Parts: sequence; C-alpha cells; structure tokens
Amino acid sequence: MGKTELEIWHESTLSQLHEIPEKLKIYSGKIIEASDRMMADEVMEILKTIPVDEINRESEGLRIKDLKDEGINTIADVLTASMERLIDVKGISEEGAKEVKRVAMEFASKAKKDVKLRLSIDDKTPGATQLVTSVYRYRMSTILEDRVKKLLDENEKNINLYLETLNPSGGIFGRLFSDSDRTDSRNAISKLTELRYGDYGKTAKTLDELSKRLEFADEDMAWEDFKTKSTEYITTLEHVAPDFLDDGEEVYGLPEELAKEVQAECFFPDGLRCTLRRYQEWGVKYILHQERVLLGDEMGLGKTVQAIAAMVSLKNTGATHFVVVCPASVITNWCREIKKFSGLAVFKVHGDRREKELNTWKANGGAAVTTYETTGTIEFTEDYRYSMLVVDEAHYIKNPSAARSANVKKIAAHAERILFMTGTALENRVDEMISLIEVLKPDIAEEIKKTAFLAGAPQFREKIAPVYYRRKREQVLGELPEMTDTVEWCNLNEKEEAVYEKTLYSKNFMSVRRVSWNVDDINDSSKAARLKEIVEEAKDDDRKIIVFSFFLETVKAVCDMLGDACMEPITGSLSPEKRQAIIDEFDKAPAGSVLPAQIQSGGTGLNIQSASVVVLCEPQYKPSIENQAISRAYRMGQVRNVLVYRLLADDTVDERILEILEKKQAEFDAFADESVAAKESLELDEKTFGNIIEEEIERIKKKQSQNSNAEK
Repeated sequence: MGKTELEIWHESTLSQLHEIPEKLKIYSGKIIEASDRMMADEVMEILKTIPVDEINRESEGLRIKDLKDEGINTIADVLTASMERLIDVKGISEEGAKEVKRVAMEFASKAKKDVKLRLSIDDKTPGATQLVTSVYRYRMSTILEDRVKKLLDENEKNINLYLETLNPSGGIFGRLFSDSDRTDSRNAISKLTELRYGDYGKTAKTLDELSKRLEFADEDMAWEDFKTKSTEYITTLEHVAPDFLDDGEEVYGLPEELAKEVQAECFFPDGLRCTLRRYQEWGVKYILHQERVLLGDEMGLGKTVQAIAAMVSLKNTGATHFVVVCPASVITNWCREIKKFSGLAVFKVHGDRREKELNTWKANGGAAVTTYETTGTIEFTEDYRYSMLVVDEAHYIKNPSAARSANVKKIAAHAERILFMTGTALENRVDEMISLIEVLKPDIAEEIKKTAFLAGAPQFREKIAPVYYRRKREQVLGELPEMTDTVEWCNLNEKEEAVYEKTLYSKNFMSVRRVSWNVDDINDSSKAARLKEIVEEAKDDDRKIIVFSFFLETVKAVCDMLGDACMEPITGSLSPEKRQAIIDEFDKAPAGSVLPAQIQSGGTGLNIQSASVVVLCEPQYKPSIENQAISRAYRMGQVRNVLVYRLLADDTVDERILEILEKKQAEFDAFADESVAAKESLELDEKTFGNIIEEEIERIKKKQSQNSNAEK
C-alpha cells in the first residue's frame, strides 16, 4: 500500500528543512553579485568624468575625433559601446576598436583600485540598497540555519526511525495487520502524530514560512537592521565578498616573516560574544603570538574588544587571571565591555571595596579592572603570577620616574603576558615609545635607541614590529561613511567686539579663548546663534549632536541656551558610572538631542556613534585633542555621514590660532608624510598664544586709530 498522509507530511517537512540551509549559498551569491554591481557603478561614475581624449595618452594614433563625432565622449561611453558600434565608426578599424577597448579597460582597472565603497544610510543608492538587502537575507538565513540545525539534531534521527518502522516493505497497513511489531507500529504513529502537531511541527512550519518570507525581504527593514548592526554587516561582507572592502594586504604592515607566524597563530574565540573584524582578529593573533606588545591602533578601531578577545582565547587554553589598568574615567566602560563581550567574571578594584574585590579575584579568577592611582595599593607576593596585564592609555606611564609608572611596572613583573594600548601615535615621540618598550622587551628598546633618529624610516619600523603594532583608520575601515569638516566663520557684533577687546587688554588667556561665548547675554553670541541653527538642521535631518568645548562656562551656556534638547553635560567632575549613564540615555534619545561635553572629559574613552554631528566651540591648542573628540562619533559602527562644525570668530584669536597650526602642519609636511602622528606632534604653547594676544592688541589699536582719523 502507498504512504499515508502522515508519512508524506514528515518526509516533505524534512525535505523543506534541509532546503533552508541551501539558500545560504544563493544569498551568498547575491551578495557577491550586488557588491560587484556596486563596484561597477562606482567605477563607471569615475569613468564618466574622464574624456575619451585621454586614450591617446596611452595609445597614440587613434582617431579620437571620429569617436566624439559619434557621441562617444568619455571612457565610460567606450566601455558601454559594443565592438560592432566602435567598428562602424568612420575612421576606426577593427584593430583600432580593439585598442580603444583595451585602453578603456585599463582605465577601468586603475579606477577600481581607487574606489572606496562605503555603506551609509545617507546614501541609499540602488546598488547600496541591493547589497544591504542581500546581506540582510544572508544574515537572517544564517540565523534560520542555526535554528533548523538544532531542530533536526533533536528530531530527525527519531523521525527516520519511526518512518522506517512504518514502511519497511511497502506500507503502513501491511505492518498494522501483521502479527509482528504491531506495538512498534502503533507507537511510531503516535510519536509521529505528536511531533506533527506539537512543538516540532509548529517550529518547522514557522521556519519554512520565515524562509519563504525572506525571499521578499523589505528594503526598509534591511536598512533599519543595518542601522543598528552595521559592524555585523561589514563582517559578513569581509567573509563573503572580501574584495568589496579592500582593506589592504592581509599582513597589515607587518614584515613578511613575522606576518606568516602571526597568521599561523591559533585563536580560540569560544565564549566571545561578538564577531571580530578581519583586522581585529589579526591584531588578537599578534597579541597572542608576541606575548608582550604595544598595540597602537588609531582611535575607533576597537582596541578594547581585541584585548577582551585575547583574554577569552587565553582562558580557553587554561589561563585564569587577568588585570586591566585604565584611567578612572573609563573604568566603568571597561567593566561593562568585558561583561558584554565575554563570560569573564569582572572585579572593579577601585574605591572602598578595592581590597575585597582584589581578594575575590585572586581566589576565583577573572578580570580585575583597576586604575592607575589604585595600582599603588596592589601587592603581590614575590612568586605570584597571573595570566595577562592589559594597560589602557599606556602613554600615561611614559615618564619612568612617575609614581604610577613605577606602580604599573611593579605589578607588570608578575604578569606572564603584557598588552599596552594607546591610540596616541608614538612614531614622532620616540622617547615615549622607548620608555614603554623597555617594560615589554628591553632588548628591542636598547636596539632602537641607536636608530631613534630614523623614526620614520622603514628599517626602524621593521625593528619595532615585534613589539609595536599600529593600524590607521583609513587602512582598515575603508567602509566608514564620509566625514565633512566645515569651518563656520562667525562675525562678531558690536557687543561681542566690545567684550573681546576688553578681554584682550586683560591678557587673560582663558577669557580671550572664549571669544563670543563670554558675552553677558548668550543671545548676543554669534557662535551660539550658529549653534542653534546647526541643532535645528540636525533635528530635521534625524541626527543627534555632540558639542565640545574646553571651558565649563561654555558648556553651561550651551545647556542654558538649548534647554530640554540637552542631556546632562559630561564634565570632569562626573564619576565614570555617571558618564556612561548619560551616554546610555543619549543613545535612546530622539533626533535633535544634544550632548554637551568638556573636550578633555568627553573626548576620550567613549563610544558615541549615535551622534553624527560634532560641534567644536573653539579651536584647541592641540589638533590631536580635536581628532580624539571627533573620533568619539567617527568610528567603527557609525552608519551616518559625520558632519563636523568648527565655530570660529572671524578676525580674532580663533583665526590666528588656525593660521599658526596650519603653518606648522605645512612645515612638517615638507619633511614627512601627512599622518595622525604628525598632527599630534603639533601644539600651540602659551608663549605663542601670548604673542597672538599682543599682535591682536596691536591690530585693534591700529584699527581704532584708523577709525578715529576717519572720523576727523
């Protein structure tokens, strides 16, 4: 007899479940197709700007005028034209047409190398939308695959046994009415019926429906998912379509032999609650392989998660105790990140409970997170050893004679492995680099002392490669949205000018730097007026804003002016816990919300990707401080184009500061490649600023004299 409806249902359901994982291959192919299309679209946009005349630069003797007479005016036109059309052009032979095509393809190949593909919710082109939707389907399909695998692992073996019991030789009724195994057959029917109408059947139906629905996934839903999980999308692209990102060579700047060793290093991520970017996994392998290193990745590249991943991998191979030393301002952030991304127990060795937390950590293992100040109270017996020491913002211990440097060095002597981390470039601060490397690998420190004058040379970088590793944002985060940096020149009104001149004559540096913000009534401030406009524009564009100032008075003025739109400001007086609570609240706040912050308090150690507008109320003495502040928002995970506004008052010290820093940068660039390190070596000292004030006073006097003579 034939199969019953119950058997058919189960066999059909198993077949459908097995088909769901197969769709991963389809969606994987769709991602590659979409990324290729997006790349082709971007290349074609570039080629549309290159006139066809450029072909004769590569291959002389071709009759370009004849092509232009036929409406073939750009390299893009050549590529889209068929060979038949080119051959039909009067004056172009078949060989000439082939040569034209060949040269155009060379232009396309060169253009492809220069293309940086970016995904941003501010630039939802058809190509980008197709790619995001393809990745969305793939990601959802992987989730379905996991659920299907679990469902089959729990049920498939038994289902097949029950089906085999019912139909060994042609039908269920043959078994039901035979004298043998009648009980087994009834039991099989009962179990299959129970599975069909129970949780198994309901789950199988749900998974099948979700799989079918995924084929028609809504584009808006995909973009919304990308908005909150952009890092996972980029990680998927790295895995499925690695050519899309083109984040440089796999070795990321390491010498060839060392790179081979690092690549072969084993990494055990079990228990890590996030997916690492390719460059991050490479960084973890470097940390594990070299054991005592200084990781100098630029801000926003995820040094913290690399450190956590290294601890997780070590734990999986038997390590138990880890110590993290960091500035007090980010201790809460470190504790939260470790809990978020790993299963490691976390102990905050700080404040009144520090001794109790330290003892509990010693007894149970996990991660002890402490501050530079607290390290002076930590004591280990001479023979005590723990698995790894992580020192965040390691440039804090650049001075060997400082107490905190000595304290960190003391506890470092008990660590089997050491990881120093700093986002501050050290290539142009060789003495600081050497002082840190001396703790890690004294032999390398001694060797590079002899060649410190070659700090920018390849041979110097090769010598420090075993201990110092730095990647820049443009090397590994090519997918970041664009950043627009705009100087907003504000013209002082009469009231502002009067206050400005008065503060100039007082020669009070701090008051002078607060130009426009130090008026009696904030409504008279031209910078405040422009800030209001920026906030309104940002709100209309569904954006949030961070406002940075060096001065507490300016931060308070911003809060008073914007009222309910402002979050509680981040200042130097806040505890780390309070700072993080404010940022958490800001993440949930609506568009148009403003987070005011003192730049020295909110400009480091925080992740604020929910903001995509950054406003700097005045120029800083050090460009690196501004870069750090901007990097709070312009970092991995940002999905909006970032807009930076620098509020500067025309014809004031603001302009003079900018001129001097730009001049210093130009002088430096004449001798060295432009880099973050170069910018960080620039600084405006108080003597220079004093000279600026004197020059401004002379300018004001001259202007007043000219006005007086004009009146006469």
